[in-house]
Amino acid sequence: MPITSQTFVRSTALLLLIGLLTLMGIVGTNIWLVERSQVYFDEVLEGRIARRAAIELRTSMQDAESGQRGYIITLEDDYLTPYNSAIDRIDEQLEQLRLVLAPYPEAQAPLRQLEADIALKLDELAETVQLAQSGDVQGAMQQVRTDRGKDAMDSARAFVDALIQTIDNRLVEGVANQRNTMTALRWVTIIGGIIILGVIGGAIWAVWSYTQELAGARRAVEEANASLEDRVRERTSDLGRANEEIQRFAYIVTHDLRAPLVNIMGFTSELETSVASVKSYMETQPETDDPVAGEARQAATEDLPEAISFIRAATRKMDGLINAILKISREGRRQLKPEPVDIAEIAEISAAAVHHQVADNGGEIATDIRIGKIITDKLSIEQVLGNMLDNAVKYQQPDRPLRVRISARHLPGNRVMIEVEDNGRGIADTDHERVFELFRRSGSQNNPGEGIGLAHVRTMVRSLGGDVTLTSRLGEGTTFIINLPRDLRLYLGNTGA
Repeated sequence: MPITSQTFVRSTALLLLIGLLTLMGIVGTNIWLVERSQVYFDEVLEGRIARRAAIELRTSMQDAESGQRGYIITLEDDYLTPYNSAIDRIDEQLEQLRLVLAPYPEAQAPLRQLEADIALKLDELAETVQLAQSGDVQGAMQQVRTDRGKDAMDSARAFVDALIQTIDNRLVEGVANQRNTMTALRWVTIIGGIIILGVIGGAIWAVWSYTQELAGARRAVEEANASLEDRVRERTSDLGRANEEIQRFAYIVTHDLRAPLVNIMGFTSELETSVASVKSYMETQPETDDPVAGEARQAATEDLPEAISFIRAATRKMDGLINAILKISREGRRQLKPEPVDIAEIAEISAAAVHHQVADNGGEIATDIRIGKIITDKLSIEQVLGNMLDNAVKYQQPDRPLRVRISARHLPGNRVMIEVEDNGRGIADTDHERVFELFRRSGSQNNPGEGIGLAHVRTMVRSLGGDVTLTSRLGEGTTFIINLPRDLRLYLGNTGA
């Protein structure tokens, strides 16, 4: 069954979710087991400390008792050394045992009994040693025979033995708990690892299956594209030839239109000269009451000069349009010449060409070119920047100095962007695309022009493999954005130009 992209995404997401939940379970269980292991370890550690404290206390009591007995029997001071040393340690060791058993309420009553037994035993030891030191050895022996100290010592020893046994049991239990914890941790890791391996295996199978489907689809697309590319290449060639025919037709039509227009303009000049002579003659003639003579005078002095002025204005406008069409036609037929072009140099030259017009109003042109040389058609770039700056000067706001900024920077995809920003009168939102149409203009038409400049700019930029757009706010200024390839040769190679 073929795996669709939706099935692949769902299955992959499900596998990732299972893997994530498993991993979270492993991590959570590990954390819990580690915490339990730490608790068991702390219990074992506390048990070891308590066991050592109890054993040390018992040893000190035995050392004190041995020293006491040796001294009473021999009256040699050497036996008092271990006795005194043990007596000095007992209080400290008893305090340590109190601290260890403080968290256990059930041990407090036996601990108090132990303290009483130790106090009684220490009193008995001190009393017998003092009697022996004073020479009353028999009195000391008599105190020993009362078994008062022995009973206290036996009680203390029984407590310590019971405590050690309890601690040993806790140590065995703690070690067993730690072993069980480690076993559980091992099994959780093994089971989680098996699940994760299963998830990885499932993901690998899904990716492999989907990859096989993509490879098959790619082969099918490549087979379809093989014929499609031929058809596209054929259609592109047809479009190129059609475009050449259109440009040739436009050139021929405008050239043929120009011949009769020249004749019209010539005869208009002749007619204007003749009408001027007639007008001068009629103005020298006296006025009469003859209506025919009055109409002739008005026609010669007013109607004919006005009509001729209208004809001359119309022929001038038509001559400008024909020249513009011829300009576009020649540009379209011109062979592009890719060469290294320094945008910074062209920007400086273009700015210098209009510097006097900008400086007259206190304005300035700044450049910020952050790219090196690019491979493109130098003449086209000069014409594009020149047209942009001419427009900035032509449509500046009369109430403020003109500020123009030309900048350039690199773009991803081996392209560059050139921006020409001004603080002129701006362009209305509805006219942002309209100004790039042939014979279309925006705003008030208080400047001469045919509405062909920006259309010509877009034609040239697109022939260079780029495009030109604008952003503008009415009354604030306009920014033209030119996007170009860094190497025109690559574009011409891809289009088969």
